[in-house]
Amino acid sequence: MNLEGSGTGRSYSEATTTLSYTADPSRSHIEDTMKSNPNNEQVGGKLGVDDQLMGQVVTQEKRAAKIHDFCFGIPFGGLVLSGGLVGFLFSRNITTLSTGMLFGGALLALSTTSLKFWKQGKSSLPFILGQAALAAALLGKHYKTYSLTKKFLPTGFYAIVSAAMLCFYSYVLISGGNPPPKKLKSAEAAPS
Repeated sequence: MNLEGSGTGRSYSEATTTLSYTADPSRSHIEDTMKSNPNNEQVGGKLGVDDQLMGQVVTQEKRAAKIHDFCFGIPFGGLVLSGGLVGFLFSRNITTLSTGMLFGGALLALSTTSLKFWKQGKSSLPFILGQAALAAALLGKHYKTYSLTKKFLPTGFYAIVSAAMLCFYSYVLISGGNPPPKKLKSAEAAPS
């Protein structure tokens, strides 16, 4: 392992990552430092990764979920909202309506705001966390009601859907959040 860069005016934290393999085993070396070297600058007399791998640009991609939170969040919010409205029509219980409107409206608002932030290339982490918290609250509420009434519809169904959504939001958070928009991916991949 070789850390060079003292002659380039860079500090240790600004060093570059360079891997190179040559056909000659006596010249084979690996340099490992902190950042990538996208501009093919010479660092300590060695060229960056880009030139050493036959001109191919190698970038480390940020980890992200395979599917966005709002892809399931918007339908989930719509289901909770419409379930509250239908529940109110059948039971004439105002708490059913208010719960459905409150939770469903909040889920829809967080999901659509997450979509807007994602389109702008901004982090939607707070909105994902908010949706996960609402899914957890719905799971607790419906599981408690189900354990008392033992009715699958609607409480058992909502408990299962809320648990599934809580698992989905956990997956999105653990895997690194929403993937960036395609136009931002292509802009990052294009050399400047």
